[in-house]
Amino acid sequence: MGKVSTPRSTIRYSGLFDFDGLYAAIIDWAKNYGYMWHEVDYKHKVPSPAGAEQEWKWSLIKRISKSHRYEILFTLHSWDLQEVVVEYDNKKKTLTKGRIYIWIDATFFSDTEERFKGTKMKEWMGKVYGKIYDPETGELVDTLHYRVLNLQALMKKFFEMQTQKNPYKGYLKED
Repeated sequence: MGKVSTPRSTIRYSGLFDFDGLYAAIIDWAKNYGYMWHEVDYKHKVPSPAGAEQEWKWSLIKRISKSHRYEILFTLHSWDLQEVVVEYDNKKKTLTKGRIYIWIDATFFSDTEERFKGTKMKEWMGKVYGKIYDPETGELVDTLHYRVLNLQALMKKFFEMQTQKNPYKGYLKED
């Protein structure tokens, strides 16, 4: 019982991108999969001649059952941000030029009610309960991991960093 973390996903990009579109795509993904979105932290440092430096932390939380939940934590750090007006299809659009690093950490939490905390006996009972009565934990962790890969593929497609095909798309059998 407790928490299980999936491997960290990382995206690094340098160039022109639509930050507002990326922001909207992540929030849309969260709504489609039933996650609550929360902006944990935002930092804007004094711009240099090269551009601004900004940091964000976003948290996506989904309660699966009474005692299980998913949490996906985004950490974004950008440097040399400058807004650039570009003409595309005879329309002017404001894009962002700069470097951005995105770290995605996902964690599966069990026993969110803390029924098996306190004494050593309760902790032992929690381990036994986890092995006997909660065998789908591995499946829930796998589902979270492949959801994060799905989200990372969406973001890479947004940055045009990969092909339009997602190799993990059919794994969860819901797309």
